[in-house]
Amino acid sequence: MSMKKFGFSPKRSSSSFIAHYPSPSRFALPTPTMSFPDSVMLQTLEIAEPVIVKWDPETSTYAKVTSLFYDNRREALEFIKLVNKLHKAMHSLVAENSTSELLIRAQHLMQIAMKRLEKEFYQILSLNRAQLDPESVSTRSSRTSTRSSLSDFADESDDEIRVAGELISEVEDTAEGAMADLKLIAECMISSGYGKECVNIYKVIRKSIVDEGIYKLGVEKLKANHVHKMDWEVLDLKIKNWLAAVKIAIKTLFNGERILCDHVFASSDSIREASYTEITKEGALILFGFPENVAKNSKKSPERIFRTLDMYTAIASRWPEIVSVFSFPSTSSVVNQALNSLIKLAESVRLDLAEFETLLNKESLKTTAAGAGVHRFTMETMDYLSLLGDYSVLSDILMDSPQTEKSLMPQTFFDESYSDSSPSPSVSARLAWLIFILVCKLDGKAKHYKDVSQAYIFLANNLQHIVSKVRSSNLRYLLGDEWITKRESEVKKFAANYERLAWSHVFDAIPKNASAMTREEARDGFRKINAVFEEAHHKQLAIVIPDGKLRDEIKVSVARKLLPAYREFYNAKRLEMEKDRRFAAAVKYAPEDMGNALSDLFFGSSSVSSSASSTSSSKSRTSISQ
Repeated sequence: MSMKKFGFSPKRSSSSFIAHYPSPSRFALPTPTMSFPDSVMLQTLEIAEPVIVKWDPETSTYAKVTSLFYDNRREALEFIKLVNKLHKAMHSLVAENSTSELLIRAQHLMQIAMKRLEKEFYQILSLNRAQLDPESVSTRSSRTSTRSSLSDFADESDDEIRVAGELISEVEDTAEGAMADLKLIAECMISSGYGKECVNIYKVIRKSIVDEGIYKLGVEKLKANHVHKMDWEVLDLKIKNWLAAVKIAIKTLFNGERILCDHVFASSDSIREASYTEITKEGALILFGFPENVAKNSKKSPERIFRTLDMYTAIASRWPEIVSVFSFPSTSSVVNQALNSLIKLAESVRLDLAEFETLLNKESLKTTAAGAGVHRFTMETMDYLSLLGDYSVLSDILMDSPQTEKSLMPQTFFDESYSDSSPSPSVSARLAWLIFILVCKLDGKAKHYKDVSQAYIFLANNLQHIVSKVRSSNLRYLLGDEWITKRESEVKKFAANYERLAWSHVFDAIPKNASAMTREEARDGFRKINAVFEEAHHKQLAIVIPDGKLRDEIKVSVARKLLPAYREFYNAKRLEMEKDRRFAAAVKYAPEDMGNALSDLFFGSSSVSSSASSTSSSKSRTSISQ
């Protein structure tokens, strides 16, 4: 119990105090009539007064310019011990004799001690700002700082490592000593009834450090109308800055401050809660309010969904840390603000996905791809979806969304079992639905090709691109291998239909019974083959198949049906070619020439490439000719 609560508030200076009261050594020994509490108080005053008065800055120049804890830590600990003993004696005496004059004397001495401790508390906090910064405190709390710091000197000599280790240890020892001293002083002042003075000093200094940290991290409070008017490039930079800041703020700034506050004010739950709340609440609300502000007030656009997901992930992935660091009832508003930001970000993501779906449905069917290749619409859509597949938080965002798309997709495209085995069924169904819309649009675009064979190769190209993007991204785990296998079989069907429509008449032009043909029939046969092959070849030169595997598969399939049959017919009539020049003139292609011509296909060239046009063409030509 404090004398401030006893009703005593002496205003004398320490000098008048000493003049009024003679030295305890001049007191007579306690008489038998003196109570035990009076006797204890008198003895305590006799021991404590010289030490406390020595460090009174109002009466001693030495005490005014010297730090007790820095100058003589052993004496500082003795100082704390005597103050605690004095407070205990005052507590006992006031219960026995609240009107004792010794209480006035003791209270005045206590005021001198508290002023000294206030000064020491302020000096330790001020002089150790660097050692007690939140990042250092949070790192030091795990006791890994020395080891991690020394790893930076792995390439140095043993002496350099030793010196570096000593320096690091010295800094850490200084910080730990400062934290221990702050705790001692705080406990002493709080137990003596001077907690308010101690806390005020702590809050002023530590709040300035936290506010400075928030400022240096580039976190600022933005008005809603400013966010709405802001250009995307500017806002995007602010979001990137926030993403970097939130990691540091949670892991080091707020966590470090919580560790320090819990340590210094370990003796009082209410004081450490009130202190931590006042120091961090304002900055934390600004930090966690930024995403909600952006989600509610920024201009919507489907491509901005990824920044929204980044912010959602930044909070969601650190949620346990946020709840732990701001676990006090008085900091619940910070947790609520972070939660509100998650809710608004999730709403924004769902709106962006709906807008993206609308854009897919609005895509014109009339635009086709040159050479029946992969349409830009397919590439952009799959780039978008494959990036979405990287965000595991989508499962939380879409968990409660109605999954009407499942009933709208044919079972052949997306079976219920696919999503059941998925790590995130709601995400799997939603992304499969968007791919289904894409495929439907591609089917509509294919109908605008006048040549039906080109329509099929267009579908094969685009579906192959879809399969490739799924297989090479997290979409593979969301849609499953069975889904990929079914789409690959569809690609093969499209390729087979292309081959049938584009090349079957060339296959059919090769005579089946060359030995029974007359020379004139054979010559006419070669002429017919020349004509249909050149027509088909010329038409297919414009076709492009970007996927190397699909391109080679189609070339090899055409070559296997064409070249063996043609080689057999060619070899059957070779002797006649050698004997009859007119007959030989009708034979335009040797089997190798035809194989070379096939090798030039599907690169989107309008004319036949030279045999040395590219390494890939040469390799393909060799394998096809063989």
